[in-house]
Amino acid sequence: MSTHTSSRRTPAGVKSQQRVKDILQAGRDVFAEKGYDAATSAEIAQRAGISEATVFSYFSGKRELCARVIADWYDEIIDAFETGLPREGTVRQQFAFIVRTHLRLMLVNGTGLCALVLSEGRSKQHDLSETLTELQRRYTAPLMDVLARGQALGHVRSDVPLRLLRSMVFGPMEHVLWDATLAKRRLSQTQIDTTANELVEVLWAALQPPDVKLAALAQFRQDVEEASRRYEAQGKPIS
Repeated sequence: MSTHTSSRRTPAGVKSQQRVKDILQAGRDVFAEKGYDAATSAEIAQRAGISEATVFSYFSGKRELCARVIADWYDEIIDAFETGLPREGTVRQQFAFIVRTHLRLMLVNGTGLCALVLSEGRSKQHDLSETLTELQRRYTAPLMDVLARGQALGHVRSDVPLRLLRSMVFGPMEHVLWDATLAKRRLSQTQIDTTANELVEVLWAALQPPDVKLAALAQFRQDVEEASRRYEAQGKPIS
């Protein structure tokens, strides 16, 4: 996985890099299971098969390790957005991909890590707060690009600023995530997909230009009238 900011240290040497990966995986597991407060660096070290002192040789403390775990999780979602987005698809297809991918990656491993991201990921106490702020910007950029394209094509309402449209999308998605997290429910892939599809329908309807339905009806009427004229010109009765 790539490192996007200089504040996130990349150790030299294959052995050291593997050790960091082991620590991060152990940290992800422990934080997801117990949350930030109940997690301990001693248990993380034990699961990684190293001493607690070794953990601190790579990370200054539990807070920095937690921030790095969250940053790596954001990286995975960002990479999924950037590499999987259907570039040749319609605005709606791209929008649906973002919503589905967001929910799937947040919930596929259960709600523990999701809860960590939703709570600790926004904490101002992080040693790497600037890194997380940049990740948040990159995290929302694909959606912003899709919405901007939709506005340019007339497929997304332009009477609302993009930043508010972003909140209109991420707000309901976050509500769904919090609902699953607080209930401590582990959703199946089918349940996640069903929820995502329902959310896409609701959100897409809210993003439509106010006059889109009137325009669609007017176009439909025009098409019907044109078809009627063609049939009449051909002397064929209209059934």
